[in-house]
Amino acid sequence: MSELLAAIDCGTNSVRLLISRRESDGRLTEVDRRLHITRLGQGVDATGAFHPDALARTLAAMADFAAQLDELGVSRRRVVATSAARDAANSAEFFDGVRARLGVEAEIIPGAEEARLSYLGAVSAMPAVAQPVLVIDIGGGSTELVLGRDGAVEHAVSLDIGSVRVRERFLAADPPTVDEVAAASDHINALLDGCGIDFAAVATWVGVGGTVTSLSALIQGLSVYDRDAVHGSQLDAGELAAFASELLGASVAQVNKYPTMVPGRADVICAGALICRLIGDRLDVGLVVSEADILDGIVAELSE
Repeated sequence: MSELLAAIDCGTNSVRLLISRRESDGRLTEVDRRLHITRLGQGVDATGAFHPDALARTLAAMADFAAQLDELGVSRRRVVATSAARDAANSAEFFDGVRARLGVEAEIIPGAEEARLSYLGAVSAMPAVAQPVLVIDIGGGSTELVLGRDGAVEHAVSLDIGSVRVRERFLAADPPTVDEVAAASDHINALLDGCGIDFAAVATWVGVGGTVTSLSALIQGLSVYDRDAVHGSQLDAGELAAFASELLGASVAQVNKYPTMVPGRADVICAGALICRLIGDRLDVGLVVSEADILDGIVAELSE
């Protein structure tokens, strides 16, 4: 007998839903996947609290998710909240709102757990690849890096560098100035230097999440977003470096003109690209992009 399972990931920049069906033979089949850019982390880095408008946008998205889950009759559901909810002093308003709309408690998961679930989701959708594998997830408030071998995590770390956080803290101008980019790069590199990941050992580099999937679509020059074209695509270090420079040199209005740019991501994609480029500078392999991520990891565990 099949069963519907749902995972919701509430991040700093977006909230996302995955509904999957567990078939009688144990396979998972995707039923629905949707995203709202709500910028829950708006100003959290500076104020330490959720902005009322950001909370309203996020809880409206949760209401949309709840309607879909109720319509389909999905009873098994898990909501996780990541970087922004870890940092906000007024997070009780968020939790009360989620509970009222979805009927379950949102869980603030630590960075290491976020990294583990991202790794689980990414490798579940990948064919056999050279080991060890480094999985990265560049979010709005944090970046997770997980080094694993044959499905087992060897080292996981969550760093307080994300596209929203870096943009708000360092890249104030539009477009960012050379000095701003240099200051952001110094900060990112300092955290990468001390993160404990053995970059020299990495045989396969996999990226998940909205930053890297957006970069893939943009670098490929897709006229419309195509999950099949993005999943499994490969970006070399030179492409990443060149396109990061292009984004950092463009205004938000110019970035918004890219046909696959998701509304609400244009102002922060340059910061995400910078983080990705600086990770790539440390590796001898190109980036493989995966559409499977933390949501797939959560659903996989719900199905056990």
